Amino acid sequence: MTSRLASLPARLALVTAMGLAATPALAHPGHEPAAGLTQGFLHPLSGLDHVLAMVAVGLIAARIGGRARVLVPLSFLGMMAVGGALGVASIGLPFVEIGIALSVVVLGAALALRPALPLAAAMALVGAFAVFHGHAHGAEMPETGSGLAYGLGFLGATALLHAVGLGLGLSAGRLVQSLTALRVTGAALAVAGLGLLAGAV
Repeated sequence: MTSRLASLPARLALVTAMGLAATPALAHPGHEPAAGLTQGFLHPLSGLDHVLAMVAVGLIAARIGGRARVLVPLSFLGMMAVGGALGVASIGLPFVEIGIALSVVVLGAALALRPALPLAAAMALVGAFAVFHGHAHGAEMPETGSGLAYGLGFLGATALLHAVGLGLGLSAGRLVQSLTALRVTGAALAVAGLGLLAGAV
């Protein structure tokens, strides 16, 4: 258990480094459109705000435990699909960039809280923010590309990022020190989100 605990900071640092290495904000409206399964899969990975929020969802699911490990990520994926459909249909959604940046702040803060969120509250919270993330992806879905393949691509990448967060959270176990590490990680995510939010306002 000690070696598992010791490896947690290294794993968290690796995920953070991968996120910081990603090209920021290319997954948002106004950039070159992507088409197909591969482009859709790469889309969420190209924005730091998306990466951090989706990993945070997995961490929150692990923090709550039990059915949350499945239901919280599924809530995000389901509402992200709704947001993607709105974007494809060119149905406007106000403050998309702010909503995405704010998701990193709020999800990080939720992870940093001493008591874990109730399951229903966590599902509602991640689902609400998922609409903004999905809209950003859907708004860039090209008319000439395969909408289904593109959608499956960005949902697949999102599920993978949730799995990364879930795996990191589960590796922490239930030790007091490990939960403290998760809370510190949540606080760091919230601070990073504040920086993203300042750039989005």
